[in-house]
Amino acid sequence: MRIFLTGATGFVGSAILPELHSAGHQVLALARSEHSANAVISAGAKILRGDLRDPASLRKGAEEADAVIHAAFDHDFSRFAESCEMDRQAIEILGTALEGTGKKLIVTSGLPVIEDRAATERDAPPAGAHGIPRVSEQTAMAFRENGVDVSVIRMPQVHDRERQGFASYLMSHAREAGVSAYVGTGENRWPAVHRLDAARLYKIVLDRGLSGSYYHAVAEEGVPVREVAEVIGTALDVPVKSVSVDAAPAHFGWLARIAQMDVPASSALTRIELDWKPVERDGLLVNVRKARQDAVLAR
Repeated sequence: MRIFLTGATGFVGSAILPELHSAGHQVLALARSEHSANAVISAGAKILRGDLRDPASLRKGAEEADAVIHAAFDHDFSRFAESCEMDRQAIEILGTALEGTGKKLIVTSGLPVIEDRAATERDAPPAGAHGIPRVSEQTAMAFRENGVDVSVIRMPQVHDRERQGFASYLMSHAREAGVSAYVGTGENRWPAVHRLDAARLYKIVLDRGLSGSYYHAVAEEGVPVREVAEVIGTALDVPVKSVSVDAAPAHFGWLARIAQMDVPASSALTRIELDWKPVERDGLLVNVRKARQDAVLAR
């Protein structure tokens, strides 16, 4: 198949592209810069110049493809609402271009926040749930009524030795502050997945995913943030401490909300339905530790 892939040079997208290529798919990748275009070509894909702010390039890519994987997202969390709106508009354009075709649209979303238990694939949060402005899945699923085959992949903290999702932000903050902190007891949890395991799930959903389904790319159901802070403290050789909920905004700034998130999530239904099995051995805490070791060796 010919697949239109957004975010092909991003952290997850750059792992999805070779998975698609190795499976025999032709990939048309959205590329904004010359550097991105060269990276895409080196990975064996064709390029379509444009970006998420360019409706014409998004429509063209969707119309020329047999399926669309939307993996792009601007992860500047200091202006998260703006990034979420750009994502919503991009999905609107992609979905409209696919109307009436029966073609598959796979979109990327975050995990729902469910009180007192781990979120499952059957949980579908309403728009704006818990004040979160990202509505990727709600926007995409609306196009099922217009003949689009929609699947959603919900992502936790994605990591490898180079990047560790929100943990990378916590490490940078701890380095600047001279202390690695967590909020309250630090028992709030972040689910996680290695980026190569996540990339394999996209390929499986492309091949076997069911329209209207939500899939969780979760390898670790929930890593306590206190443990993340402790590993960071050891890695940076800085003290580890708890800050109160009231003191969190002053200490963390825009990271305060993220540091307090409790988003445990299960992938049991995804594993059963698609036979997806995470195989990468290193978990989030291991890669946080290794990232620091790599940084020291690179000096």
